[in-house]
Amino acid sequence: MTASPSGPRRSTVHDVARAAGVSRGTVSRVLNGGYVSEQAREAIHRAISEVGYVPNTAARNLVRQRTQAVGFIVHEPHSLFLEDPNIGGIMLGANTTLSQADYQMVCVVVDTARDTDRVARYLSGGFVDGAVIVSARHQDPISDVVERLRLPVAFVGHPPGISGAWVGIDNRGAAEAVVTRLRETGRRRIGMIAAALDRDSGSDRLAGFRAALGDAFDPALVEPVDLYAFADGAAGMARLLERAPDLDGVFAASDAVAAGAMQALRAAGRRVPEDVGVVGFDDSAWATRTSPQLSTVHQPAEGLGAAAAAAVLAQLDGDQSVRTGILLDAPVVWRDSA
Repeated sequence: MTASPSGPRRSTVHDVARAAGVSRGTVSRVLNGGYVSEQAREAIHRAISEVGYVPNTAARNLVRQRTQAVGFIVHEPHSLFLEDPNIGGIMLGANTTLSQADYQMVCVVVDTARDTDRVARYLSGGFVDGAVIVSARHQDPISDVVERLRLPVAFVGHPPGISGAWVGIDNRGAAEAVVTRLRETGRRRIGMIAAALDRDSGSDRLAGFRAALGDAFDPALVEPVDLYAFADGAAGMARLLERAPDLDGVFAASDAVAAGAMQALRAAGRRVPEDVGVVGFDDSAWATRTSPQLSTVHQPAEGLGAAAAAAVLAQLDGDQSVRTGILLDAPVVWRDSA
């Protein structure tokens, strides 16, 4: 007997309905999350297993005008995407929440102007139902596209001018708290390696540093760097030491920056914490790789990703009461570097 060239016939909703002894409409209600009696629901689930039915998700999504996908968009260089544990934590938190809701996460990294154009076209093409955006800048083109498309979105962080939902931490307050703690150890000449001042997290951490020092703030002891990266921390610390060889404390805008700063201090013959106390920000994997381990601020990366994804899903479910801003706790974690 010759097998059909098309292979075995795929089970359909009609097969499930026939095996369960219910109508096709009742099966459809179960598959789409509608209400049926518990007895009917159990019969349908047994029938699905019996006939080997696999829902045609693509067809269902076409009818619902949904892709069942959410974009995870990161505005960072590709190198930092791989280096920064916080981005990985945020991504894992978002993916867990989306997976539980049966959504696929589509990860996109925006580094260059060409990336921006490509991603803008992708979003405009309707390939995702919503987006979680990390490290957005004020008036960046991707945020403008999302706003124009009225795409359900949640930002991790709160860039100025953003009107959509966002989740974050009190960067200013947390920075002020850790620098105040550093001052209480007796440090009197404290500098800062201030990263990523083109986004809210960086500028807010600098504002917290300034608030903690009050009248003792010296702008000459602030060294701006581009990224929350190890290499930027090492280079920034070297420049800061050239200007202020007598400094005895450093606030680095991230743990990766702090790790780079500690390497530069060792190269200059300065001991941590005996000669210079160092504090970071994030409580990432970098904080426990350093020697001594780093005093820092705990940033709940996975919690931020999960909350942002939940905010997008709520909007997709038609919830118009999604809060525009959610702040998670970011306590100081004190170790041995200061």
